[in-house]
Amino acid sequence: MAKFDRPLSYPTTRKIDQTDDYHGVKVPDPYRWLENPDSEETQAWVEAQNAVTFGYLSQIPAREKIKQRLTQLWDYEKYGIPFKEGDRYFYYKNDGLQNQSVLYTLPSLDGEPKVLIDPNTLSEDGTVALGGIAISEDGKLMAYGLSTSGSDWQEWKVRDVETGEDLSDHLKWVKFSGASWTHDSKGFFYSRYDEPNEKTKYEEVNYYQKLFYHRLGTSQSEDILIYERQDQKEWGFSGGVTEDGKYLIVSVWQGTETKNLIFYKDLTAPESSVVELINKFEAEYSFIDNDGSLFWFQTDLNAPCGRVIAIDTNNPPPSSLAGGETPPSPPLGKGGIQGGFTEIIPEAAETLGGIGILNNQFVASYLKDAYTQIKIFTLEGSFVREIALPGIGSAGGFSGKRHDTETFYAYTSFTAPNTIYRYNMVTDESTIYRQPKVDFNPEDYETKQVFYPSKDGTRVPMFITHKKGLQLDGNNPTYLYGYGGFSVSLTPSFSVSRIVWLEMGGVYATACLRGGGEYGEAWHQAGTKLNKQNVFDDFIAGAEWLIENNYTKPAKLAIAGGSNGGLLVGACMTQRPELFGAALPAVGVMDMLRFHKFTIGWAWTSEYGSPENAEEFPTIYGYSPLHNLKPGTAYPATMITTADRDDRVVPAHSFKFASALQETQGGEKPVLIRIETKAGHGGGKPTAKVIEELADEWAFLVRELDIKV
Repeated sequence: MAKFDRPLSYPTTRKIDQTDDYHGVKVPDPYRWLENPDSEETQAWVEAQNAVTFGYLSQIPAREKIKQRLTQLWDYEKYGIPFKEGDRYFYYKNDGLQNQSVLYTLPSLDGEPKVLIDPNTLSEDGTVALGGIAISEDGKLMAYGLSTSGSDWQEWKVRDVETGEDLSDHLKWVKFSGASWTHDSKGFFYSRYDEPNEKTKYEEVNYYQKLFYHRLGTSQSEDILIYERQDQKEWGFSGGVTEDGKYLIVSVWQGTETKNLIFYKDLTAPESSVVELINKFEAEYSFIDNDGSLFWFQTDLNAPCGRVIAIDTNNPPPSSLAGGETPPSPPLGKGGIQGGFTEIIPEAAETLGGIGILNNQFVASYLKDAYTQIKIFTLEGSFVREIALPGIGSAGGFSGKRHDTETFYAYTSFTAPNTIYRYNMVTDESTIYRQPKVDFNPEDYETKQVFYPSKDGTRVPMFITHKKGLQLDGNNPTYLYGYGGFSVSLTPSFSVSRIVWLEMGGVYATACLRGGGEYGEAWHQAGTKLNKQNVFDDFIAGAEWLIENNYTKPAKLAIAGGSNGGLLVGACMTQRPELFGAALPAVGVMDMLRFHKFTIGWAWTSEYGSPENAEEFPTIYGYSPLHNLKPGTAYPATMITTADRDDRVVPAHSFKFASALQETQGGEKPVLIRIETKAGHGGGKPTAKVIEELADEWAFLVRELDIKV
């Protein structure tokens, strides 16, 4: 085993005299200066911290072996789910170690594929990534977004599918938006912000998003403003054209709240105004499809696990419905909409995750204890059948047009790589279309689902994966992962990096915490604002269950999570430092008193509450990782990961937390921060960088959990 100097010599981090008053509580903020990522002092600090971190990691003998195995496993063909527009098919494919997947097109499923765009060729250093794409209905044009260094900002261009050549169209300052083509393929709708200050665009708060129409061949300055609200700076707009081309559906969002509004515009009457169909933030509404003026929606209105309703725009809901009151549903069938709505598919015990229409039938995806079930219903809401899936895992896809009789879906589990299936809606037949070949034997491993009680007795599900024949002797290195927020559901998924962990004898556990969407909106709300401590209690209870059931012990237990999951790790390691051997908080929200002051952070107040609210402040301050570090406490070995260009969770969160943790660490365990340069929140990161980061994380755990490799 390599020799390490203890304690590590960390760079000196300057402290300033900065104190803020929150409702009479004086809170020091000595590392405020680290909030400026572009200052010379911050950049010097980043270089000094990385020198310590990479110097430490380079001394771990197992790192190179881990990197080689990651690279070997990663090198397999990965296919995306095919989709069709016009007469053409489109799909993504990665040959194995390509930094980014390549988008292909082909005239038929047995035709010759052609590269439509290879994002690996867009920049020499691999920092330009392909974001969203939108194919015109005739399949002849593609609008696509590009981001640089992992930024949420995107620039959009248009490409001729047949020739592969770009047109003159070039749109800037697009963020949190896709594109939706008009029926005639002459233009598309998209949303953007006003141009920010170039020097401070990574720190500026994003307000006043606007919805535009861009006509092909014109400059962005000529784009037509469809909708804006100068009286609502926090509103964002997502515009989508219906399959029949007659309506523009505008979903209005505010922050990360799942509740939204629904407006629409009649595209057959170009001068028509935008109509406010649902005008109060009382529930979530997701547009499914329409039959003329009859609109179908998935909603959690008085149905926390979700249901399907229909609204006739010629006889729209009364204002009371928009306020959340449910009038009696009239009979189904012709003429059944008489003001208000008709319930088509009622709420079930399982959570309705998503729904579309194929073969003139609803195809609904449900979550049952965090794994997928797919059910088919008639347009009148009658159950037809459940689609048989290969096992307990996650399935997604089932996209297409309303009258399509064929579709594709992907299935995966913790030990099953993403396999693409072709499904016949008429015969109920699934056939394998693309099955990857990964260099491991899935039969060597097993996954089980357990349920454990949280602090307040709530039953929480957890998936556990490990080698078959595992000895429950309390000595197994265990990696506990969680998220617990923003209604995000953690379902079974495959990762080659996880296989490396399992091959080293590790146990991989995923806890489905409150705050997620596994059991609908009630489960989500139980982990928000004043209830946020429930999330941490759920995670801590999961760790205790693994220890009590002899899977592991504190010295062998690592916890990990990213973004909101980074907050989770930060809160749990400060609340129960003795319970964990190592912690890996990634791009975490660590300063809960200032998160709302940067980029899109203001939007998270719907999830966390606001430190400026006197009622919510004590709860937020009570778990904020940065503010709950106690000098002299022996914290677990910690490696914080972030990126210098993260413009979602700005790196200052991790910078300040690392500085404070290095100062307060009372034990001998290392406190490292690994800062990726020219990278963002995580999306669009080149494969080579991903492998390097994962090799560092596993090597860190091999060292700190004393794993024999």
